[in-house]
This record gives sequence, structure tokens and C-alpha cells, in this order.
Amino acid sequence: MSNFTRKVKKYSPKKRTTPQNENNSLVYARYVDRIKAFITDLFMIYTPILYAITYVVLGNKEAFQHSFWGPFSAVVLYGIIYALFVAKTGQTPGKKAYKIKVVDAKTHQNISFFRALLRFVGFLLSATILIGLFFPFYNKQKKALHDMIAGTIEIEVRD
Repeated sequence: MSNFTRKVKKYSPKKRTTPQNENNSLVYARYVDRIKAFITDLFMIYTPILYAITYVVLGNKEAFQHSFWGPFSAVVLYGIIYALFVAKTGQTPGKKAYKIKVVDAKTHQNISFFRALLRFVGFLLSATILIGLFFPFYNKQKKALHDMIAGTIEIEVRD
């Protein structure tokens, strides 16, 4: 008779979808939280930009409505501010509020300013064709089209 011991795996409930890496310490951000973070950023960053361009630069809303450069410059300025936030900390104010961070898909480090800007342009493309915003529902890493273009993922930040 031999001393045979059987190792039994302990059951641990799965929290959320996790990346396939050696330490399993990352958790992909929920799509609902990503949307909430985006809406928060619109109110905290984009709305003040629109207000400043409309009333400080152009003088009134009619001038803004009849201008090509007003809305275009607001989107460009928002994109630059977004890219600065993401490159510096990996988080915009909305992403920070919902504990989300944008990182490189392979190294899990912060991305450069130009990659963050590319990601923003990719987001504009995704939002324009709409189909790119539905990609997170069909892949394990919950990547939208702009994440695929920039090679990024959005993860939860644990305290």
C-alpha cells in the first residue's frame, strides 16, 4: 500500500473577467463603468470647453452654431486634454471616479501621449460608425475598436 495523496482544488468564485496572465491580478473594467466615466468626463472636461468657446471666444451660441471651427476646436482641445490625462496617469477624472485605468495591453504600463491621442481618434471613429462600441460585448478583454487600434485595455484599479 502506497501513500497516495490527492490534491483538491479549492473552489473560489470568479469575480469578473480577468486577463490571462501569470498572476491574474488584473480585472477588466466593466463596460457600464466605462460609459459612466465617459459621461462624467463630458461634464467635467468637454462642457467647460464648449462654454468657453461659445461665450468667451465666439460671443454667443448663434455664432457657435454657424461656425465650423467652434465645434471642431472644442473636439480637438478635448482630445488633447484627454490624451494628456491618459498619458500622465492613465486616468481621466471620470475614469478615476470609477476606478478605471487605461494601460498598454501587453505591458500594463501607461501609454504615451501620441498613443492616447490615437486612442481618442479611434474613439471618434468607433462612435461615428457605432459598431466599434459594441466590440466589448464580443471579446474576453472587453476591448472596443479604439482599444484595438491603440493596443490598450481598460482595467479596474484596486485600492
